[in-house]
Amino acid sequence: MADGDNGVAGTGGVVIDEAVLKGTLTAALRAGGDFAEVFVEDTRTSSAVLEDGKIEEVNSGRDRGAGIRVLAGDTTGYAHTADLTESGLRVAAEAAGAAARSGGGEARVADLSRTDAAREYTPEVLPETVEKIRKVEMLTRADAAARGSDRSIRQVMARYFDKRRRILIANSDGLLTGDDQVRTFFGVQAVAAGDTGLQTGGRSHARTMGFELFDRVDVEEAARDAARMAATKLDARPAPSGELPVVIAAGGGGVLFHEACGHGLEADLVKKDASRFAGLMGEQVASPLVTIVDDGTMGSEWGVFAIDDEGHAARRNVLIEDGVLTDYMWDWLRSRADGREPSGNGRRETYQHLPMVRMTNTYLMGGESDPDEIVAQTEYGVFVAELGGGQVDTATGDFVFGTREAYLIEDGKITAPIRDANLIGNGLDVLRDIDVVGNDFAMGRNGGMCGKDGQSVPVGVGQPTLRVARMTVGGTAA
Repeated sequence: MADGDNGVAGTGGVVIDEAVLKGTLTAALRAGGDFAEVFVEDTRTSSAVLEDGKIEEVNSGRDRGAGIRVLAGDTTGYAHTADLTESGLRVAAEAAGAAARSGGGEARVADLSRTDAAREYTPEVLPETVEKIRKVEMLTRADAAARGSDRSIRQVMARYFDKRRRILIANSDGLLTGDDQVRTFFGVQAVAAGDTGLQTGGRSHARTMGFELFDRVDVEEAARDAARMAATKLDARPAPSGELPVVIAAGGGGVLFHEACGHGLEADLVKKDASRFAGLMGEQVASPLVTIVDDGTMGSEWGVFAIDDEGHAARRNVLIEDGVLTDYMWDWLRSRADGREPSGNGRRETYQHLPMVRMTNTYLMGGESDPDEIVAQTEYGVFVAELGGGQVDTATGDFVFGTREAYLIEDGKITAPIRDANLIGNGLDVLRDIDVVGNDFAMGRNGGMCGKDGQSVPVGVGQPTLRVARMTVGGTAA
């Protein structure tokens, strides 16, 4: 992939002279800091939205700037600026240094040594090279496909989004590296009307790749699938209520594990004792069938990158293995305090934000059972084809999630669709109650954004078909 304008090999495509970087780091340390870091970002975005058969908006934008972090003992100073000139960076560096001041001392910056991180997938077609009319035309095709697939469809909304984020990171330990991240998203939502009111269905596809995504994704098929989901819900029964076995389809419920246990495995929450997993290292916390991994190196999945936002290479980190808690996710700050290597989980939304511990692609690994047999062995329960949004208390592990597409299981067969309902439980309880794990592992395709402390970053989720022996279903059926 060409760097284009502002391109420098090995630094993510952002141009700042090394002497300027070293001078900025020196200025940041001059007030007495122990460590300084410069994070530079250049992001381009493009989006289009179609609603009710009309293109409502077509936008593009660019945001450039730098964030400078200084550590002095246990104190962190941070300043950011959109002025990438030498003088602009120096002013921000001095402000960050002053905020972290702990007394005088001689500042020393190691010679910068440029490194390149390996990338599993390289985008083939940069979205910025594709004419906007092609992006808009996809949305109109999706609209026509959804409306033409079922007479009950009354509303359709389709959305396209792409983002190219180029970053450069330098610090006083001598690190100099960068990354060039390209992500592309397409989503469609359909609303069906019938005797039971309005019902919604949706499908989306998101990858860390360029416009070649649409060589793999048929937008009209996605639109028809969204319409099918909405129309099917018109005949849905009220969901049952009470404690029932719940079978979750491959790829459709990974968000449950992201929320219910993933956040609790982030080291910053563990250190604050705000995690149900604090103090459980080496203990059996889940069924022996459960292995959970966070992996920032997964080809072109949505949460992939070559380096995290502190300059450390993405890694595959096993968090729970055969039910035993084996590790947490770490950023540089927490790993430094514990005298260990960072795990490549230091992420930030933009240059205006401090990095923190965040997930990348978090998933439950596949097992050995046939997914059809998992259903056949369930006399009565709920089959969740796709989960919706939810919320979790990381300190207790308690969660509530909504279903987006679900069906009854009766006599070992998937039968009637059910209306949207809530799944209620506790993360540790769910991990322990997983009694069958399928051999059909799949990553979700939706492309979610994970929020934490006011910052959002792209994350991937996945899992095979599996069964939770008991979970509270909050339906309305008597």
